[in-house]
Amino acid sequence: MLHLVIIGSAIVALYFYTTRTFKYWEKKGVKYDKPIPIFGNMAPSFLAQKSISQLVEGLYWKYPEEKVVGFFRSKNPQLLIRDPDIIKLIWTTDFHNFYSRGIDETDNDHHNIEILRKNLVVVAGDIWRLLRQSTTPAFTSGKLKAMFPLIVERVERLQERTRTVSAGGRPVDARDLMARYTTDFIGACGFGIDGDALQDEDSNFRKLGDRIFQIDTKRIITIMLKTFFPYTFRHAKLLGKVEKEFCDLVNEILKQRNYKPSDRHDFIDLMLEIKAKGKMECESMEKMKPDGTPERVSMEMDEELIAAQVFLFFAAGFETSSSSSSYALHEIAYNPEVQKKIQDEIDQVLAKHDNKLSYDAIKEMRYLEWTFQEGMRVLPPVGSLIRTCRQKYTFPDLGLTVDEGTRVVISTQALHNDPKYWDRPDEFRPERFSPESNEPKNKFAFLPFGSGPRACIGERLGLMQSLAGLAAILSQFSVAPAPASLRRPLLNPTSNIVQGISGGLPLLFTPRK
Repeated sequence: MLHLVIIGSAIVALYFYTTRTFKYWEKKGVKYDKPIPIFGNMAPSFLAQKSISQLVEGLYWKYPEEKVVGFFRSKNPQLLIRDPDIIKLIWTTDFHNFYSRGIDETDNDHHNIEILRKNLVVVAGDIWRLLRQSTTPAFTSGKLKAMFPLIVERVERLQERTRTVSAGGRPVDARDLMARYTTDFIGACGFGIDGDALQDEDSNFRKLGDRIFQIDTKRIITIMLKTFFPYTFRHAKLLGKVEKEFCDLVNEILKQRNYKPSDRHDFIDLMLEIKAKGKMECESMEKMKPDGTPERVSMEMDEELIAAQVFLFFAAGFETSSSSSSYALHEIAYNPEVQKKIQDEIDQVLAKHDNKLSYDAIKEMRYLEWTFQEGMRVLPPVGSLIRTCRQKYTFPDLGLTVDEGTRVVISTQALHNDPKYWDRPDEFRPERFSPESNEPKNKFAFLPFGSGPRACIGERLGLMQSLAGLAAILSQFSVAPAPASLRRPLLNPTSNIVQGISGGLPLLFTPRK
């Protein structure tokens, strides 16, 4: 009998614990979806039925007249921002109030985060500023240009693989094809190693990339526990065996280089150069002197931080670029008039550059770049973006005050396809990104790389490798839908970081005459 009383008491306690905040948005006069105990509004996400991006996109379209909409992640109040002018405030003007992404409930204390999550995307505050300031030099124009020979070697392999796997009119999964290409490139310019994903069907490097983004039952349960009880389960690991495998790989490379920069000039070299300089220093975002001026803060680039930044470089570099470039190929296949314009441009530019791809040649392929941007508009690689309020904040003109810890979310997927900001958004039209176009009607309605101080640090690198891959393929092949292709591919409901496609993107690749 006693155990039934204990179980009943636990259920009642859990009910009240997870519902005690459910009047939050009602009291503030904000429209919101009615939550349910334990899950809030996120049951479809926790149960792997819909991704977070799909959920917030649905919420966006459900309240077309609202600038903000409330919802709940378990017991935690969150706010969907529908208005680009408010997004501008959060992402840029009042960034000091929203500098945390809030991906981890304890992201302002990097000692409580598993090793690989101590990276530039997850951490906040002074740790983020120190890392951002120190790693930015890796992405200058000069560094990118120096990396281009690595791209040339990989695009030649990409062309050869495309020729091999498409022989006899066989359909090819464009998603897998471009993931192998970006994995090889990131391996070369990040680690200084040959991942061989384009030549080796069973490349371990490619499999490692897959495991990072695989969502199994164990990871779903861990995410739920960290969401429901963030401080109790703050040490629960999301990456599991991947962490050890990745750290062992990085440590082996560091050992081979005797923990000193080599002459490879890759991302690990940059990290070792930062470490060799001693402590990273900057003005604090969080600590102030009695006179109101910021304190100086410092931190050393240790081996764990190196592993975390290289992990981010690898994971974000191959997954977002391969997603964007493969979806661009999908749209190009369904829009032959766009494909012809791209191929005419590629032919003309390459003719000026001895028929060789180069950094300067890619910069001249403007229509190809517009097409790539249009692909990211239709299906942005990251379908939603988040920030966390770091102190009580009142939105100007709304009369709405939110408390510290409140997450704000935007749906890039919905904003990129909203007729308020785009003319006929259901059409695939690269010309909308030409200098003469007036689209988008608000620049904060197009955020494939985010915006403001926490915009994607690798935007130009991702753009360069993606355009080079597309140019390499379209210079030698024409693409068309395969028998199994879907005009509107189905999104993978377990893809909560980068939007994945269920069943891949099968296309036909035909050699150009």
